[in-house]
Amino acid sequence: MTGGGFDEVSDLTGASTRDDVQALVRKGASGQSEGAIRNFTAQLWALRARMNIGDLVVMPLKSSPHVAIGRVTGNYTYLADEEGRDRRHVRPVQWLTVDVPRTVVKQDLLHSLGAFSTVCEISRNDAAWRLQRLAEDGTDPGARTAVSNTGKAPRPVPGDGDDEVLDSSQLDIDIERYAMDRITSRTIEVFAGHRLTDLVAAILEAEGMRCEVSPPGPDHGVDIVAGTGVLGLGAPRLVVQVKSEATAVGLPVVQQLLGAMTAQGADQGLLVAWGGITRQARQHLASQRFAIRIWEAGDVLDRLFRHYRGLPADIQADLPLKQVWTLVEEAG
Repeated sequence: MTGGGFDEVSDLTGASTRDDVQALVRKGASGQSEGAIRNFTAQLWALRARMNIGDLVVMPLKSSPHVAIGRVTGNYTYLADEEGRDRRHVRPVQWLTVDVPRTVVKQDLLHSLGAFSTVCEISRNDAAWRLQRLAEDGTDPGARTAVSNTGKAPRPVPGDGDDEVLDSSQLDIDIERYAMDRITSRTIEVFAGHRLTDLVAAILEAEGMRCEVSPPGPDHGVDIVAGTGVLGLGAPRLVVQVKSEATAVGLPVVQQLLGAMTAQGADQGLLVAWGGITRQARQHLASQRFAIRIWEAGDVLDRLFRHYRGLPADIQADLPLKQVWTLVEEAG
């Protein structure tokens, strides 16, 4: 299923036009501003009527740095018996994949995924074809040269109003998510390959560790050896493996790190997997909770932000950041 939200609004099954939907929104959300009512109406009308069976659905996940992609398999449904009122407006969806790392999605498509609105159409930059490819093999090939980068006009539906929010390009974006995606892209562009190891070592040193970085080349699962104390020999003693690939790494990498920990006599292991880890690897690590930690792209950036002012000048020069405060405003 996909959908959810709008718990103040009653069943839309009998709403055959956009005006019908707006009347129900106005009745249920009477305390909202006129802009919010128009925005909610647009989203619910899209969920109720503009989605077609067979359309692709993409859902950025709030609980992890991944996106899920599925296909609409049925018409709008109102789950009147659903205990959670905010989960009653839905469309049935067959989920094709639920763990596409955001790091493999190119910046222009990520920009479209950053819209504040829950339900909107993504039509620019050859989005539908690219989402299909992401669902099939986990890669984003970018827009085809034969397809206009401005995209096509969203398909019209009888009953759409002139003020209908049709496409993600017309919506406000989540500034925080957009900024994070930009920083993520720039970071891996500048610190690709072995340079990501240098960045991780700098972060660990800012957190009080002393690090020994392996030179580029075969490392047998050991990119960094780290410890505490003047000589770096104190506990916890870490073995760190760093993978800068945009795609998820699998169980063999985890097993290699476990072997390296034993060989080095390490207390703990750290796997830096920029594109995350596969489901199989995650399941295996469920029994290694006190032995290995995973840092995905977001984890690396969280620690980078925390220690940014104390990082070496060359890292700050390659990744110039400025902290900006902005007012939190709800869409609509």
